[in-house]
Amino acid sequence: MAEQTKVKFLVFRGTEEDNTLKEYTIDFVEGMVVLDAMLEIQAKYASDLGIRCNCKAAKCGSCTAEVNGMPRLMCKTRLSSLPVDKPIVIRPLKAFPLIKDLVSDISWNYEVNRKITPFTPKEDCDWRIYQDDVDRVQEFRKCIECFLCQSTCHVLRTHDKKDSYFGPRFLVRLAGLIMHPLDSIDRTEHVKEQAGIEYCNITGCCSEVCPEKIKITDNAIIPLKERTVSRYYDPLISIFRYFFRKKK
Repeated sequence: MAEQTKVKFLVFRGTEEDNTLKEYTIDFVEGMVVLDAMLEIQAKYASDLGIRCNCKAAKCGSCTAEVNGMPRLMCKTRLSSLPVDKPIVIRPLKAFPLIKDLVSDISWNYEVNRKITPFTPKEDCDWRIYQDDVDRVQEFRKCIECFLCQSTCHVLRTHDKKDSYFGPRFLVRLAGLIMHPLDSIDRTEHVKEQAGIEYCNITGCCSEVCPEKIKITDNAIIPLKERTVSRYYDPLISIFRYFFRKKK
């Protein structure tokens, strides 16, 4: 892409009740990311443009938006990776209520987080664990809570099942707790009854948008599904429980 190429943007402006896609044109500069473009538009053409951003280094997770229909971190999306023969469309995250312009209300996620019992160590544990156990849960600790996985998940994005489904971000958190060898709480029932693991049909779209490359589907959700199936739907276990409870 030649230097000083003109790039057009269609940026969502307004609220749920009153909104429009407004066109802005800026000069392309080598290395520019979408957040650079939005801040330039804010500085030159629209001082009241609502944007949420902080670190500009893909670590705070705050500059989320939908770029050409795909949930992304604006600070990590280079203009050189996007087609510029037509306007680049920037919208707020679809899965959450809109506040203004590109700013969505993500407070529901923190309400869900409070429903999860924190790490509760076993009594009298010596705090020694194998490196393999550390490696297994360390991946989940990389989450920056950008909630891109939440917004791309069709259960939340299209069907709005926020009353019965926690979403991939918090299934990741539950997986990290369940797989931790020193956690003392049996969380499988919580995963099934409150987190709504059965709503996920493992399409893998959450893993695709994760900026930290966490294998959400393969390493978190599928193991949780396997635990749930073993606990509640395995016929041999069901027979054992039937006779055990009957005898008791």
